[in-house]
Amino acid sequence: MTTVTRDGIHELFDLTGEIAVVTGASSGFGQAAAEAYAAAGATVVVLGRSAERAAVVADGIRDAGGDAHAYQVDQALRGAVDEVFAEIVRDVGHPTIVVANAGISGGASYRAGGELAGYADAEWDEVVATNLTGTFETVRAAARILSPGGRILVTSSTAGMRTDPMVSYGYVTTKAAILNLVRQVALELAPRGIRVNAIAPGPIKGTRIGDGRVEIDPAFEREWESTIPMGRMGTTDEVQGPMLFLVSPASSFITGATLTIDGGAAALSHTAF
Repeated sequence: MTTVTRDGIHELFDLTGEIAVVTGASSGFGQAAAEAYAAAGATVVVLGRSAERAAVVADGIRDAGGDAHAYQVDQALRGAVDEVFAEIVRDVGHPTIVVANAGISGGASYRAGGELAGYADAEWDEVVATNLTGTFETVRAAARILSPGGRILVTSSTAGMRTDPMVSYGYVTTKAAILNLVRQVALELAPRGIRVNAIAPGPIKGTRIGDGRVEIDPAFEREWESTIPMGRMGTTDEVQGPMLFLVSPASSFITGATLTIDGGAAALSHTAF
């Protein structure tokens, strides 16, 4: 076994010379990832539905000494991801890391007015277009341009791994589908030397799923916290490490995997100790 030095540890998480494209990077997990990658040395491309918010995040990264570019894209629109990737290749260079993070909530849970019988077609269509089709198109666009050594990271959710009455039908369905998409794409791209993995966050504060359209009642949030063995919700800062790990040299022999970030919630087989 090779002795690992302090410099060697740093190199395991060094992204110097990389170009990382992150969708949904104007807030939440995407912003956390973009900031972490920039701090690790990558040139970061911040993608968001709001050009203004994406620009604010990119400006913040540059103010902190990093290198960042901002582009507007709505991945729910067919062909939009391919178009913006072409712009990125032309303006910035060929990405080496692509993070398919953008997603929306798809309405309220059945415990808060989102019951199955009344779940609106428009809400279902919107969340499928964004969370599933948009993620698929992002992953496909990445597969077309990444070279050997490239990495794809997809944001799913613990709601895609089990039932979750705290979120909508559209959300649990699409987040489950994304996990199998990751596994299948990982098998195809492994011979090309491209790794594909997912994160599955649980209850995390500081996200803006669906542009903050779904407000969480404080009592509902406290009940949610009671389902977490660690006794609290996580923060977006606590997702940065896992998102950096899965695109860094430290995870060089990991593909087709899902890393759960949930304070132990998915490990529970019941709702109380």
